[in-house]
Amino acid sequence: MHGPTPPLPLPTDQLQFAMPPMHESVADERRHRKERLAGALRIFGRAGLEDGVSGHITARDPEFSDCFWVNPFGMPFKHVTVGDLVLANQDGQVVEGRYHINQAAFTVHAQVHAARPDVVAVAHCHSVHGRALAALGELIDPITQESCAFYEDVALYDSYTGVTVDVEEGRRIAGALGSRKALVLRNHGLLTVGDSVDAAAWWFLSLERSCQVQLMAKAAGRPILIDHKLAVATREQLGGDLVAWINYQPLWQDISRSEPDLLS
Repeated sequence: MHGPTPPLPLPTDQLQFAMPPMHESVADERRHRKERLAGALRIFGRAGLEDGVSGHITARDPEFSDCFWVNPFGMPFKHVTVGDLVLANQDGQVVEGRYHINQAAFTVHAQVHAARPDVVAVAHCHSVHGRALAALGELIDPITQESCAFYEDVALYDSYTGVTVDVEEGRRIAGALGSRKALVLRNHGLLTVGDSVDAAAWWFLSLERSCQVQLMAKAAGRPILIDHKLAVATREQLGGDLVAWINYQPLWQDISRSEPDLLS
């Protein structure tokens, strides 16, 4: 006696798989970037990544490429909505919005954006584990699959000059970043970039976790490094902005569904 016939596999073209959207107009793309920016700020707030008024994410405007959307100065990450976001020009002057911005922080972001036309978003926060690694002046070692995404793709800005940031220091920070996706600012914190808000945000979250794992592993013993060739191969598989975008989508779905007011 034969059992029931097993179901046939569905054609793969009938299965849903999210990819970065295509936009029909500049207005649509602007709205998309602002929605993702507000969502990323709330995710960072949930993760406890803000410290007072420190911490910013910027997103390049799709039409005015030398203007950038940023979170308002002094507003909690977890409260930011699309309508709260501020647009500032390369010189840090507000051209749209109702709030001030953090001038010192914005200077760094503006110079990174200017040096990297390929970058849509820049994320920088004073996260706990990022600051701990920065205090050691260390980079990320290839000790896990996730940390390999940053292998030879994160640099160290080996200087600290205080709170005040001028244009020249912003340029030096951008120069230290170079073509990489992440930077450890010694005695300061982390900075990541991406070709979308989603990618930049994911890289920051992943880098912060990699810092935490590295600090814990070194406190417990002597971590075993992944071989150079394997680390490079893993980075080639996992280290691209598209992979970061895909990894970020569960976070976006969660925040946009549970806190839909962020879109207002």
